Amino acid sequence: MTISGHETKKEIILELARELGAERFSPAEVEQIRRQLVVRLGASGKTSPEYIAEVLEDAGLRVAWSTEADTQGLYEEEFRDLLHFATLEEAEMCLVRLDELLRKFRAGGEGTAAERVMEVARLGRRRAEMIARNPRVDARKREEKQEILQWFRIWLDTPEAFFDWLDVRKRSPDYEQRFGGTAATELDDEES
Repeated sequence: MTISGHETKKEIILELARELGAERFSPAEVEQIRRQLVVRLGASGKTSPEYIAEVLEDAGLRVAWSTEADTQGLYEEEFRDLLHFATLEEAEMCLVRLDELLRKFRAGGEGTAAERVMEVARLGRRRAEMIARNPRVDARKREEKQEILQWFRIWLDTPEAFFDWLDVRKRSPDYEQRFGGTAATELDDEES
């Protein structure tokens, strides 16, 4: 998206990040960038913190959503890599790993780390939704991302029942008709 024939929103985000010169971008720095976008671009500069964080991460910059120095810091790199799901099979594996981490952190009484797992899952849901609603994306990819979106919603609402539900869902006639035999078909990496 080119802003008035000049820089794209992504380029402006990266320029603002360079101006801040932070080693790590906490929620405070991301918020600064978000506000500066609105100052520079007016209404067209309104952007979600998650989008800004994604742009920063894609550019290789470090984003740390928590300012607490606890166990979750050890998992930030793993969280970043977790949300690259190009197939239904990869999305299921992503949710398996998120579920494992959530159970581990809850069992260990690490509430902040458990909440970070939920934040990552919400980001995964938003990514799937963004692609599912994009009319420029192939209809088949949108349909798969809509399915993945539903998985994330249900896992976020009821993680303890999700895998039983998913087992039933995958055996349903609707699922078989829509995805049977092609559930693991790769989608373009650029869309995941």
